[in-house]
Amino acid sequence: MSKHSWLNLAQGDARPFYIQVIQQIKQRVAVGDLASGTELPSIRQLAADLRVSVITIKRAYLELEREGVIETRQGKGSVVAARPGLRASVQQSELRDHLQQAAALGRLLGHSKSEMQRQMGEAYEQTK
Repeated sequence: MSKHSWLNLAQGDARPFYIQVIQQIKQRVAVGDLASGTELPSIRQLAADLRVSVITIKRAYLELEREGVIETRQGKGSVVAARPGLRASVQQSELRDHLQQAAALGRLLGHSKSEMQRQMGEAYEQTK
C-alpha cells in the first residue's frame, strides 16, 4: 500500500489507482476534510509521493475537474472548487453511487424492491 498524508492507494484493490484517487478526494470533500479552496498537491508531486505515474494522477485530476470537484489554474495548481453547495453535491453523489451498487447487488441476488427496502431499513437502524 502506498501512502500520502491523506490518501491511501491499495495494490490489492481491484479499482485502478486513478479511480481510488478520485473516490478518496471526493470522500474527503464530502466529509469536510478538504474544504473549498484547499490546495491539492501538484500532479507531479502526488505521483511521486504515491509512486504512480504522472498520467494516473493527471487522469484523476482531469476527471475531478470535469465533475466540478476541483479547479486547475495554469501555473497555480489545483484546488478544491469554490462553488456553492459543492460538499452537499458530492455527498449526494457518493450516497447515490453506493446505493446503486447495493441495488445492483440485490438484483443480482434476486431480491425484490420491497426486500431491498426492508434490508436498507434494517441496515439504517443498525447504524444508530
